[in-house]
Amino acid sequence: MSKVVLITGGSSGIGKSVGEFLTTKGFLVYGTSRSPERYPSSKFPIVALDVTKNQTIIDAIKDVLSKEGHIDVLINNAGVGITGPIEETPEAEIRNNFETNLFGPINVIKAALPGMREHGSGLIINITSIAAYMGLPYRGIYSASKGAFELVTEAFRMELKGSNIEMTNVAPGDFATNIASSRYHAPILENSPYKKDYGNTLNLMNSHVDSGKDPLLMAKAIYKIINTPKPKIHYKVGESMQKFSIVLKRILPDKLYERLLIMYYKL
Repeated sequence: MSKVVLITGGSSGIGKSVGEFLTTKGFLVYGTSRSPERYPSSKFPIVALDVTKNQTIIDAIKDVLSKEGHIDVLINNAGVGITGPIEETPEAEIRNNFETNLFGPINVIKAALPGMREHGSGLIINITSIAAYMGLPYRGIYSASKGAFELVTEAFRMELKGSNIEMTNVAPGDFATNIASSRYHAPILENSPYKKDYGNTLNLMNSHVDSGKDPLLMAKAIYKIINTPKPKIHYKVGESMQKFSIVLKRILPDKLYERLLIMYYKL
């Protein structure tokens, strides 16, 4: 029997690549989008779900369960980027980022767990970010929301001990997707003390996405995880130097690591 996979944010970017790849491997894949009618040519079904609206989460899970009877793999991929000086980022945008990147995915997990428990097994893969491992300048809110999701996963794993439900984090680096066009950018204000540094950093971040890895790399990594009986707690996928930056933070004194980031971003 083919495994049933539900991917939030499955209409574009990493989610779309993962869904298409898993479909070629024989999985029954469902993706989600706030506007599924916009994707009539998707290679797998897209159901309506907005992670910031809990009723749509409940309805989407019920929809898939009514059709397939169970969900074997949940991939929490839906998320949104945000850039800007924290001082100049509107509170509403900060809250929206946490609603999308943290509270929403938690609600998706909560909605999926009863069915997995009844089925006797399940795998939940949470897509976070390498940025979750460090507070990056002008990406502080994004780092914080994704970092919180990493910690939530660690806690969930222990709470689910003995349930035969596995959970893991996958932290991607920069991939060539449309995330830069859809994320919130705090405006570069003419009289802002951050004008020069934020402008330069924003250009650097956008160039990293433009030259990022092929999302197929993420798809292959997730396929491998699905076929691993006991997944690790954390996975990192991306450029070697991006992954090595996490190692450096672990072994270097805090202020030395901070200086390296300041030099890297030319602040």
